[in-house]
Amino acid sequence: MLVQIYIPIILVILLSDAYLCNRIMRRKRSKGKMPWIRLSAVVVPSVVMIVYTLWMIAQRSFAPSNVGVLNVYLFLLAMIVIPKFVYVLCSAIGHMVSRTVRKLNSKAMAHPAQNYGNLVGLLLVAMIWYVALYGTTVGFSSVSVRRVVFESPDLPASFDGYRIVHFSDAHVGTYGTGKQHILKEFIDSINAQDADAIMFTGDLQNREPQEIYPHLDLLSSLKAKDGVFSVLGNHDYANYIKADASTKVANERETVRLERQMGWNLLINEHETIRRGKDSIVVAGMANDGDGVRFPRLGDIDRSLNGVTGKAWLLMLQHDPSCWRRTILPKSNAKLTLCGHTHAMQFALFGWSPASLVYDEWGGMFYEGERALNVSTGMGGFIPFRFGVPGEIVVIELRKQND
Repeated sequence: MLVQIYIPIILVILLSDAYLCNRIMRRKRSKGKMPWIRLSAVVVPSVVMIVYTLWMIAQRSFAPSNVGVLNVYLFLLAMIVIPKFVYVLCSAIGHMVSRTVRKLNSKAMAHPAQNYGNLVGLLLVAMIWYVALYGTTVGFSSVSVRRVVFESPDLPASFDGYRIVHFSDAHVGTYGTGKQHILKEFIDSINAQDADAIMFTGDLQNREPQEIYPHLDLLSSLKAKDGVFSVLGNHDYANYIKADASTKVANERETVRLERQMGWNLLINEHETIRRGKDSIVVAGMANDGDGVRFPRLGDIDRSLNGVTGKAWLLMLQHDPSCWRRTILPKSNAKLTLCGHTHAMQFALFGWSPASLVYDEWGGMFYEGERALNVSTGMGGFIPFRFGVPGEIVVIELRKQND
């Protein structure tokens, strides 16, 4: 996870310390004393972070087997490295501005121009600390319910008012045992919706199926009239562990086995039919169909829809929303597609998320004529942090649109 960015992280640490140490030394030089305490306060945490960073990249896996080690590292980045760099950047810019002002007004100014960059930097540091602390506590444990009505003129009459609960990206390995109460609150909230069907769109685990074991009873308690339907996400494959091929295959099979043991109807490039009297709708689930580079592209829409007639009212489950425009819209007649994956990058400010820079559809409902895509911003996350994007449960009510 850190291999590609560890050099920038170390550079940020070193440049920040070089600036701060230089400023400290310049201020104390005239008194002839070495400010050891202040220098140590700057340097010692940085040495710890550099050693921590080098140890992390030496693991050569996406993340350490103990995810808590990664979470502590990321928290320290957010509380020490990033705030220090932001303060240094603001201070340096403020210093350059004040020097420029002083040169332009040297005769008129009795005192040196004030470096307001220091004040701006301190304010930004306070904001970063607030985001980090809130996001890892209140933000990550929050549950929100988003309600949507989807109207379709082709919806069979017997399914008018059909209620679907859509959730995604549980990442149960993040809860361990100490945070299981958060997962229970989600499960209770889902069951409280009294849904006709529950749809889960992938990423049940972080790295391996062993993370699911402590939560089997809780996940098995999900109930709906027509059951729980699910697909696999990119984390449900064995791409995030360092292991031989046979171990990876065994892990993937175990994840599949566990989902089916819980009573979930896991669809891997296949479909099922839900019936109400003489009416029916088809639920099809594709294997993860990502970019084929960072995320596996294993979806087979032809196989998923084998035997499905063009007249069927089709609901598609897929983890990666980029598949909607790339494959589902042009190659199927799916009326409604449910996806997850983006998490809205677990950060939003005044409704804007950096996920919008990566995905055209990153959270909410999107329409193409009478067809729609719902992207869940997810329930949990590999990293226990959410700010402005609480864990989400989506209640979708199907309605037959009158002509």
